[in-house]
Amino acid sequence: MSFTYGELKQAIQDYAENDEKLSLFRKNVSGSMTASNQYLAVPSDFLAPFSLSFTDGDGNKTFVDFKDVDYVQTFNPDSTTTGAPRYYAVFDIDNFILGPTPDSSYTSELHYYYRPASLTAGADSGTTWLSENASVAMLYGSLVEAYTFMKGEQDMMQMYFQNFTQALGSLKQLGEAKEVTDEYRTGMVIRPKQ
Repeated sequence: MSFTYGELKQAIQDYAENDEKLSLFRKNVSGSMTASNQYLAVPSDFLAPFSLSFTDGDGNKTFVDFKDVDYVQTFNPDSTTTGAPRYYAVFDIDNFILGPTPDSSYTSELHYYYRPASLTAGADSGTTWLSENASVAMLYGSLVEAYTFMKGEQDMMQMYFQNFTQALGSLKQLGEAKEVTDEYRTGMVIRPKQ
């Protein structure tokens, strides 16, 4: 089952019998590590890393270990110390920090979880990842809010809430434990389908 934004709005209205209107997440990008610059730009839709690698001038690919920012700064306290990067961490919302600071310009490759586009990005007739993969959670979550606003019957609200909780649990398992691991080093978390 999948919903466009318009279909979801209509389904909520149909279930609630009320027409009042209230106001796999993985990508791969190439980049460039710059000589003597300890920072690497984070993609705007970045959520969590899978892996980071770079290719040297001889074409050799090296994977960089994901660590906590404190670890990277302790490992390389003097940013003027350069070498082939061994570690990286999320420094701030816009940058990774590398340790040691790159001694040369390298082509980098980042595999990462990304933040899906908002449901409203699909407008009334388009689709987004959320409308295609989280349709049940969005529907029942919206119905819980609609019935709360309308002071609907408790048994219906309880059923909607249970369905929402179950759908949310399935989405949680999809992304569980991904924010603090590097897939290259720790392997992919595999869960049985429900």
